[in-house]
Amino acid sequence: MLQRQGSPRGNDPRGEAMLAPDEVAAMVRLHGLGWGTKRIAGELGCSRNTVKRYLLAGGWVAIRQPRRSRRLDGLEDWLAERFRRHRGNCDVVRQDLQHEHGIAVSLRTVERATAQLRQALRAEARATVRFETPPGRQLQIDFGATTVTIGGEPVRVHLFVATLGYSRRPYVQAFRHERQSAWLDGMEGAFRRFGGVPQEVLLDNARALVDHHDAATREVRFNERLRVFADYWGFRPRACAPYRARTKGKDERGVGYVKRNAVAGHGFANWAGFEAHLDWWMREIADVRVHGTTGEAPLLRFQRDEAAALKPLGGRPPFRQVRELERRVQADCTVQIDANSYSVPWRLIGEGVRVTVAAGRVRIHHAGAEVAVHAETAGRRQRVLEPRHFHGVAGTAPPASAAVAAAPPEPALLRPLAEYERVAGGGWS
Repeated sequence: MLQRQGSPRGNDPRGEAMLAPDEVAAMVRLHGLGWGTKRIAGELGCSRNTVKRYLLAGGWVAIRQPRRSRRLDGLEDWLAERFRRHRGNCDVVRQDLQHEHGIAVSLRTVERATAQLRQALRAEARATVRFETPPGRQLQIDFGATTVTIGGEPVRVHLFVATLGYSRRPYVQAFRHERQSAWLDGMEGAFRRFGGVPQEVLLDNARALVDHHDAATREVRFNERLRVFADYWGFRPRACAPYRARTKGKDERGVGYVKRNAVAGHGFANWAGFEAHLDWWMREIADVRVHGTTGEAPLLRFQRDEAAALKPLGGRPPFRQVRELERRVQADCTVQIDANSYSVPWRLIGEGVRVTVAAGRVRIHHAGAEVAVHAETAGRRQRVLEPRHFHGVAGTAPPASAAVAAAPPEPALLRPLAEYERVAGGGWS
């Protein structure tokens, strides 16, 4: 009698024993010696149908389990889209599944169905595509918090770090908070250190700067004060994709570099000493070291290629010295500021406008667009008028006795209000 070695057996869906590969090999050999299926079945302790099935297959084959139908079949594309939209939050996907498709399943069911998607999402989050920006194009900004010993006491410090995209030249400023004023002061400090303003500033989705950023549509609504600040300095703000701060990679690494190199292990007698140390570190260490990516010192690369590409500061005073006013256009096509009148296009009569007064200029905005610019007058009860603001008013012209102050050239402003509204409706991305 053939002695069968003990081996684990499974059961096929039809109730028949699943033989081990060595048993099936013996079965094939016996059949080759002329044994019948009944004799082989008796020798191996299995049914004749089992023997016939294996002999018909020519050897051992795994028995395929029938696939069970699942409640989420046919929703693979929908699950993938919702999983990405909610950034891997399976519980929110489960809620949407019940609300939109009427399918109530457990959280674990959704997790199993999206297991492969989660792995892909993690890989995407880790992946960083390096891209190089031309000189003067981009400044990346961020905050990083750390603890510094100042006056013998541990102090929580918030480090504003700005990095020019091309030269990698950094700017660091310490604050005691991360409120909006710190973000704006930090950017101004960077502009003044670099002697100019880049075309755009790439920032994270900090609440102090971004009111809303839709992860799916990438619609961005920046804070109104940031919009005014950007308009004042002449740059375009950009917000990196939600949950993808790594797209701001140069500055993300810069924050870590500042913590490890400029701050770690140091103590300072007072806050002024800490600020002096950061200034020394930027000048003597960060500007002159050989950068690992560019292979050059950031200061050398900045002076050679990037300094001339930045927009000049133009002698502007700090933004926080700028006055911001809200006015309504009077029936005589003017707004009142410090007891003086400044004209705007006549079509804006009765409309609310925003006025900024800085560096000897009065700038008037409506619906996000600049509609008038005047030189600020130092007198009182003066009327500063631009004749073109009155074009199209039948039988109306500026009074002959009006003292018309010189104003810089401005683009054609006699547009329908709908155009200004369309401008206001467009968001920066």
